Amino acid sequence: MTSFETLIGLRYLRAKRRNSFISFISLISIVGIALGVAALIIVLSVMNGFQKEIRGRILGVASHLEISGMNNRLDNWRGAMAVARQDARVTASAPFVSAQGLLSVGPNVRGAMVRGVLPEAENTVVDVGHKMLVGQLSDLQPGGFGIVLGVELARQLGVGRGDKVTLITPQGQITPAGMMPRLKQFTVVGVFKVDMFEYDASLAMIQLKDAQTLFRLDDAVSGVRLKLNDLMLAPAVKHALAPKLTYDMYLTDWTDQHASYFRAVQIEKRMMFIILTLIVAVAAFNLVSTLIMTVTDKQADIAILRTLGAAPGSIMRIFVIQGALSGLIGTLCGVGGGVLVALNLDVLVPAIERLLGSKIFSSEVYLIDKLPSDVLPGDVLTITVISLLLALLATLYPSWRASRTQPAEALRYE
Repeated sequence: MTSFETLIGLRYLRAKRRNSFISFISLISIVGIALGVAALIIVLSVMNGFQKEIRGRILGVASHLEISGMNNRLDNWRGAMAVARQDARVTASAPFVSAQGLLSVGPNVRGAMVRGVLPEAENTVVDVGHKMLVGQLSDLQPGGFGIVLGVELARQLGVGRGDKVTLITPQGQITPAGMMPRLKQFTVVGVFKVDMFEYDASLAMIQLKDAQTLFRLDDAVSGVRLKLNDLMLAPAVKHALAPKLTYDMYLTDWTDQHASYFRAVQIEKRMMFIILTLIVAVAAFNLVSTLIMTVTDKQADIAILRTLGAAPGSIMRIFVIQGALSGLIGTLCGVGGGVLVALNLDVLVPAIERLLGSKIFSSEVYLIDKLPSDVLPGDVLTITVISLLLALLATLYPSWRASRTQPAEALRYE
């Protein structure tokens, strides 16, 4: 059966007080908790969405795991691929050649990351083949000396499909005139756009055989790219494969290659969580002033209850229940509102943009032109628990003060 403390606590929460100002302060406390919790859920969901979106774009070009050799040369790459494919978590593999070069078209010269690939294998480990604006990755044929450029790199060079570009490599060749850089003319066969400026403005892809010829690698490659069935397992797979490879082979995963970026995002997320939790704490501790005023307002009621035999612990539980219920209502309203807004940001943001007549996230300024959101149940549960604990903590001192009320003192002037 419901205890009398719960019944009285519920009655105090619902009843219209003689002092309407106390009711207003109580309402402000509930609204403050709700807004703080909703803001925390929305911000963390947006940061989760941003991290997921950027991670997806990076891994659309970069691999989950790479096996590379010393001095950018891996001779036994077929053996490395065979060892890697023995792990059930590795779903695809592809060899690659990686080097630096200069692309020249008339007066336009741009630095580029040159990547030699096997188109049919490359499409199994990254998504570049699905991001082509012009042409296909399969248009790269051995001996054809075709090249696929990022959209920004092609724009900077002023070239399109069918145009010629000259690739200048750092490996020199000795001529009667002295050491000269190696030059080779390529034909643009495709243009891709992965929506990552780093790659769109600097990546150039050529056929693996052409890259081996150009960079004098014979049958060697720079490394092997691996795709996993779960990208979050990359560190575990790396540690599992390392003992099976020879001493001259190195393993790096996507968390190593972009460690500084993802660490910065994680730190930012933690700091935002702490800052917004303080907002929730401020709102929760408004319950302290509300309950203190309520205790002052209910001095006569407390004295009567004590006279009728209520123990100090029962008086304390009455006000703990009242404050905890206020925190519960605010938290639940905040969770409901925050999750609802976070799940519908893709609708709300365009509506706000239409209302304001301007674009909030311009693709010319920001890396992404929309506000992504990813609501994680673990984050919502953590926020809910913290908010309820803060609300409960805020009720302890006023409730203890109420339990210390002496009936004779409280009723002296009644």
